[in-house]
Amino acid sequence: MENAKNQRVVTFLNRDEVDYLDKLGKDALFSTGAKLSRAKLIAWLVDILKGLNLSGENIKSEKDLEEKILEMVRHIENTPPPR
Repeated sequence: MENAKNQRVVTFLNRDEVDYLDKLGKDALFSTGAKLSRAKLIAWLVDILKGLNLSGENIKSEKDLEEKILEMVRHIENTPPPR
């Protein structure tokens, strides 16, 4: 979606969450030379969830979201590849 117009989103993350995003970015920089911003990482995470066709149905908490994502990942892991 290179031509899509980006929207600014303000988010509040705790120190551990910011540190984790920074670590992902630094790991990518030192292993591939690609600089990844926090914003880009968050946008990619949203795109990944969209690709899983994740909906907000029956999600009331962080735990509900986590369980739904893990269930989808387990399903993908147990699905044989197409022939």
